Amino acid sequence: MHVCVLGAGIVGLATAYVLRQQGLEVTVVDRATPGAGASGGNGAQLSYSYVQPLADPGIWRQLPKLLLSADSPLKLQPQWDPQQWRWGLAFLRACNARTSARSTAQLLQLAARSRVGFEAMLQDLALDCDFSRTGKLVVYRSTAALAAAGQQVALQQRLGSLQEVVSPQRCVELEPALQHDQARMVGAVYTPDECATDCLKVCVGLHTALQQRGVRFVLGAEVLGVVRQGARIRSVQTTAGAVQADQFVLALGSASPALARQVGLQVPVYPLKGYSITLDIGDAPHSAPRVSVTDAARKVVFARIGHRLRVAGMAELVGQDRRIPAARIQSLLDSTRALFPDCVPGADVQPWTGMRPATPTGLPLVGRQAQGPENLLLNTGHGALGLTLAFGTAQVLADGLLGRDAVSARPFRPPAAHTASSRWPTGSLGGSPHARP
Repeated sequence: MHVCVLGAGIVGLATAYVLRQQGLEVTVVDRATPGAGASGGNGAQLSYSYVQPLADPGIWRQLPKLLLSADSPLKLQPQWDPQQWRWGLAFLRACNARTSARSTAQLLQLAARSRVGFEAMLQDLALDCDFSRTGKLVVYRSTAALAAAGQQVALQQRLGSLQEVVSPQRCVELEPALQHDQARMVGAVYTPDECATDCLKVCVGLHTALQQRGVRFVLGAEVLGVVRQGARIRSVQTTAGAVQADQFVLALGSASPALARQVGLQVPVYPLKGYSITLDIGDAPHSAPRVSVTDAARKVVFARIGHRLRVAGMAELVGQDRRIPAARIQSLLDSTRALFPDCVPGADVQPWTGMRPATPTGLPLVGRQAQGPENLLLNTGHGALGLTLAFGTAQVLADGLLGRDAVSARPFRPPAAHTASSRWPTGSLGGSPHARP
């Protein structure tokens, strides 16, 4: 069987790795280099136990402040784009306790499977990717926010996660670099077995290893469209020529909906724009955290990757606007100085932006869709959890493709709202049919 994977971000590369491990012939197509899109400068956290979706009932209470505040980590810029409005309304419908709890349970199951797959890959390939297992602290500054977090911890503990709510003093014991912020904390959620890694290094390492194992890469090639033959796709047309295969995997991130529309599928994925900076901590390694830290109020994450500190955050619904406003980078710098004032960045902070492909509920789309071609599989919609979930969804996709026992494989199954159905109306939506942005 020959499988063509469209997309060379972490999701597409993980898919190619798992399929090649099963002995399949694999071709990967992307308009850019591996990891150049939403994977390259992401938050670097492997957040296996802290997977609560953005669609949470608490959003309703926070919505006015989040949308109206000038320095809000969440920004909405209305577009003349029906897809944005449909996605936004579907997101608000998902902001209820029942949907959030159901999504959390499915994401935890998928994340646990992904952890096993990712760590098996690391052992197999021995990648140099600044991998660490130092735990994660999510810091809170109000008793109400900490109480709500405690309820989520209780839910996830029942589902098997190892987490606890800790005091400000315990936070500093776990991560001494937080001592300057202790007076402003009310507590934190601590997850001892969380990890971090440089996603771009993972992508580059996977690319090299997969080439050595016979995977063909067609890079620098725009995906222009598909050629159908009855109920199947015969080939994809690219600027480098046609690519024929038996099966096709759509892993183009936020560009997936545009190509899906060409084959009659309406895919509920919309870009959530995020930002990051990367600081060289060089001579002051003890000033930066070793434990991964999330500032819940600012919605900013801090992850140590080797001798660098990755600072990332924000979620903007602004269409495909890839500009990097100076104010957003300054906000990340301000957050860094507030928590870690001794970690003084140099002149080059490596500003970055990426378009996270998000579904309204936070659950990725994996496998065949009933109304699409019979040899097209989706692997997209991971949102901010692409690095965390990539190897889990790759294994679920491989199980479906190879017809494995669904009970023993325990596959991830998105709810019905994620299929091409009347709950996601059809229509002409914005976007462009090219590979991962």
